[in-house]
Amino acid sequence: MTVVPADVLPGGALAVEDEEQGAEGAELGPRARLWPSLVAVYRAQLSRARVARIPLLFVATFQSVGIMILMRGVVDGGGEAQAVVAGSAVLVVAFVALNLLAQYFGQLRASGGLDHYATLPVPPAAVVLGAAGAYASFTVPGTVVTAVFGCVLFGLPMTHLWVLAAVIPLAGAALAGLGAALGLLAPRPEFATLLGQLGMSAALLLGVLPAERMPEAVRLVRDLLPSTYGVEAFARTFGERPDWAFVLGDLAVCAVVGVVSLAVATWAYRRAAVR
Repeated sequence: MTVVPADVLPGGALAVEDEEQGAEGAELGPRARLWPSLVAVYRAQLSRARVARIPLLFVATFQSVGIMILMRGVVDGGGEAQAVVAGSAVLVVAFVALNLLAQYFGQLRASGGLDHYATLPVPPAAVVLGAAGAYASFTVPGTVVTAVFGCVLFGLPMTHLWVLAAVIPLAGAALAGLGAALGLLAPRPEFATLLGQLGMSAALLLGVLPAERMPEAVRLVRDLLPSTYGVEAFARTFGERPDWAFVLGDLAVCAVVGVVSLAVATWAYRRAAVR
């Protein structure tokens, strides 16, 4: 007959201690912090979208340049030319950050791709910000090329083109948050595509066309569009003496709208991920 020490029995002290250690070892580790998670998601999305960067840049830039060429026969110069150039440059951001991002998140939700991110220990805000930042990064070359071409075409000064370093990320954040929210809240990917295209069309019509030629009711709708304030901030810098207080005010509006829209997109991500 084999003698078994009492300590190793199920109710013994040694067994209880082993169970407690096992329970402690089974505890999940803390969730990843926002910034490292954001960087990881951004790099992953950037490498995935890099395959299509040339078509994206070509389509977005060619569209804006073509619009300026068409408007050159209607607009001679002055404030209207400033609005056309600024609106066409921001339209590149709207094409990618609003239209394509809405399609991406709509397809990601329909294909079950959100389940993959839901299993990762990353905050929802990191997923939204990482994807939005990756797509918005492709707009920088096209926006700069469009702005330079527009200045040459309409004879506008290039002294303050550096303001694009603030306009692109702030307007991009506002439009990217809106595009992500549309894609995540749309019940089907087809609706996400439709909403993204409608949003880009609104940015085209209300951003490129001079506000002076719009009816009063349309101007009110224009004021509700986030990209409008990026257009206004950029257009004001073409003057001989830009009013930097108004420029900063427009950029501040873009920043506030960007924070709100990205927060809504994060909420929409949480809502879509648990369904």
